Amino acid sequence: MLMNKVEICGVNTAKLPVLTSAEKKELFKRIKEGDESAREKFINGNLRLVLSVIQRFNNRGEYVDDLFQVGCIGLIKAIDNFDINQNVQFSTYAVPMIIGEIRRYLRDNNSIRVSRSLRDIAYKALSVKEKLTNQNQKEPTVDEIAKVLDLPKEEVVFALDAIQDPISLFEPVYHDGGDAIFIMDQLSDDKNIDENWLEEISLKEAMRRLNEREKKILHLRFFEGKTQMEVSQEIGISQAQVSRLEKSALKAIRKHI
Repeated sequence: MLMNKVEICGVNTAKLPVLTSAEKKELFKRIKEGDESAREKFINGNLRLVLSVIQRFNNRGEYVDDLFQVGCIGLIKAIDNFDINQNVQFSTYAVPMIIGEIRRYLRDNNSIRVSRSLRDIAYKALSVKEKLTNQNQKEPTVDEIAKVLDLPKEEVVFALDAIQDPISLFEPVYHDGGDAIFIMDQLSDDKNIDENWLEEISLKEAMRRLNEREKKILHLRFFEGKTQMEVSQEIGISQAQVSRLEKSALKAIRKHI
């Protein structure tokens, strides 16, 4: 994508006008009254916003003219939906709208390429699935489909996954007139749930209560994976002592948590 291109979609970007805050405010009043000339002037006066946004999508292999046109759609939507009574600058409101429009365009026009052989397997699998469902009045398992096709189960799973349309995590799944609920809101995060976070804090606090020798033993045993015999040789005590101190330290941690 050539970001140093001066003329985009017939627009000379080197000569784009810049509006003052007072001009924007006045134009918006006229736009709300239905003044089309004010609307056109306001759009032209904010095309630099579109230019600044599309630079974020450099190296995507897309034509700058296409991205500029899509960005302009986002700009126009922002103008149509902006509330001048809100204490927010137009650019603050418009930039996310422009970005969202470009991202939707990229998502809808850059689907993952699936090989013909994979598509053939997937469509055959779907045909078999429908046939077995009608015969047995229940949905067949992947194993049953793979057996009919005489193919490995893994190959059938991979083929079916390959033809699934990608869905954005920001795709709304419910909207009641207020805030939308997105797909990402329905997904759980097993790595960052509150319980894990609290357990980690409790564990760190419990470790601080141990003496230096106990900390050393637990570090060598559970972070470096050494045996009790290796630990005893490293810190100069018997294996029995290592075992006793390890059990005592673990008991203290469990009691604190």
